[in-house]
Amino acid sequence: MSDEWKSSASPEAEDAKSWKLLEKALLSSVQEQRRSRRWGIFFKLLTFVYLFVALALFVPMLDLKKASTAGAHTALIEIRGMIADQEAASADKVVGSLRAAFEDANTKGVILRINSPGGSPVQSGYIYDEIRRLRGEYPQTKVYAVISDLGASGAYYIASAADEIYADKASLVGSIGVTAAGFGFVGVMEKLGVDRRVYTSGEHKAFLDPFQPPKEEETQFWKSVLETTHRQFIDSVKQGRGERLKAEENPELFSGLVWSGEQALQLGLIDALGSASYVAREVVGAKEIVDFTVRDTPFDRFAKRLGTSVADRIALWMGFQGPTLR
Repeated sequence: MSDEWKSSASPEAEDAKSWKLLEKALLSSVQEQRRSRRWGIFFKLLTFVYLFVALALFVPMLDLKKASTAGAHTALIEIRGMIADQEAASADKVVGSLRAAFEDANTKGVILRINSPGGSPVQSGYIYDEIRRLRGEYPQTKVYAVISDLGASGAYYIASAADEIYADKASLVGSIGVTAAGFGFVGVMEKLGVDRRVYTSGEHKAFLDPFQPPKEEETQFWKSVLETTHRQFIDSVKQGRGERLKAEENPELFSGLVWSGEQALQLGLIDALGSASYVAREVVGAKEIVDFTVRDTPFDRFAKRLGTSVADRIALWMGFQGPTLR
């Protein structure tokens, strides 16, 4: 009986042992495949990063070579989006573009192609001052502002420094005014039963705190700051446009309103209707356009996305926000 059991059980034991060996071999094979796949992904990613960095470094070199070796041309500089520090239309980038364009011996004229709602009065002022300085240093090189969809507030501030301003008949132009915005959360905090505790060493250090009721004297003070900035804006536009502005006939010219290109032409806000290619071809006389705009490399854009400070954005949206030309 015992011998029969052993003889009948032996094949099953052998089969179990074989299956275990097969299972072990399969698991080993799967693990090896996974290991190989991981290394493959790693090396592919490493190659991608290498190519990305190389491209980021090489593309700007191509652009500079193109700009420096071109023949007689019209220099183009884009002013697109919000005018603010560390943005595409920051003063650093635009001023750098302007200097490169003026210093190129083959530049016959400079076009500022504008599509912007405005932004920081400081950044706009920097660009405005640099345009006027370069115009004085290179009197033979004219600057033409060409507004596409929108040239409002700080963008128009910049445009007014040009020799001439062009726009489409349907472009939106103007908005010569200043705004500063925020939110008030006093009522919400009262409903939630939350107290705001602020400790300062100055009587008005926490003025415009969105979690405290506004004080009349601080509100009036802030209005005076905005009015001063508005006056500076108006003075710069008048200096740039001179007698072409028809301000006496239109008292609302500096009220913050915005007009179509066709209306702006009647108000003296622009000089004529036309596109960038039209100005290059018919006004400058050099139809070849070379883009001198300083742009972020793909690597820079990727790094900015990773390093964007959400806290800074929220602080501006929810609380204190400096003057904005809009």
